[in-house]
Amino acid sequence: MAALLSGVIAYFFNKKWRASAAQRSVVQVVAAANDLPVGMTLAAKDVTMLEWPSNVPLAGSFNKLDDVVGHPLLFTVGSKEPILKRDLAVEGSGIGLSAKIPAGMRAVAVRSNEIVGVAGFLYPGSHVDVMTTYTPPGSNTGPVTQTVLQDVEVLTAGQTIEPDPQGKPQTVDVVTLLLSPEDSQKLQLASTQGTIQFVLRSGADTQKNAQLRATRLDQLSGIEKPVAPSQTAKRAVRPRPASPAPPLYVLEVIQGTQRKIEKF
Repeated sequence: MAALLSGVIAYFFNKKWRASAAQRSVVQVVAAANDLPVGMTLAAKDVTMLEWPSNVPLAGSFNKLDDVVGHPLLFTVGSKEPILKRDLAVEGSGIGLSAKIPAGMRAVAVRSNEIVGVAGFLYPGSHVDVMTTYTPPGSNTGPVTQTVLQDVEVLTAGQTIEPDPQGKPQTVDVVTLLLSPEDSQKLQLASTQGTIQFVLRSGADTQKNAQLRATRLDQLSGIEKPVAPSQTAKRAVRPRPASPAPPLYVLEVIQGTQRKIEKF
């Protein structure tokens, strides 16, 4: 009797679960068929359709395979993971690093040393300020350090275009930055004038300081900057010696009974 009762209860629960599943609404989204590395161009064999609950919105998803085939991947995508618009580069933009460069921007590699490179904690996706230390031509105050670029995105650290999953630091001597053409020229000029240094920024800090001035060597030592003579300054005029007073002539004039004295 107990076995019969258990079977009846199981039957009704199973029937109720199936009815609930039938009522659930799902949509088809494009997902990775296997683990897909960054930089590869998607082919039809690399993607599949995956059921996704319609009551859980998935922003940026695709519902047709043709929408993703031919596009390079900007990020690694795991097996059966939905592929989103943010994961894809423009079709025909190339593979590897070139797929990560937006239109109108440039990827510029610059050499740095492991200490200056924030002790190895520069990852792809980090944001940095770029400083250069150099001696201005004709300077009499020694070298200066100037921030030449602010809030610059790091594209690669060494040959790595994605950060380490465990967040392990790595020693690199070349960093590739994402720059506008104008900033690319600034970086190239700065690299020929002195040493390049990176300052790591918070990912949430996008503010740029327009009033940031160069730091001089005399500011570190506490010595006041000597005042440079102005080229337009007038020479001090020495006072002229006082001229001797001219001789004084006295003339007595007598007219009849009148008498007067003239001086000149």
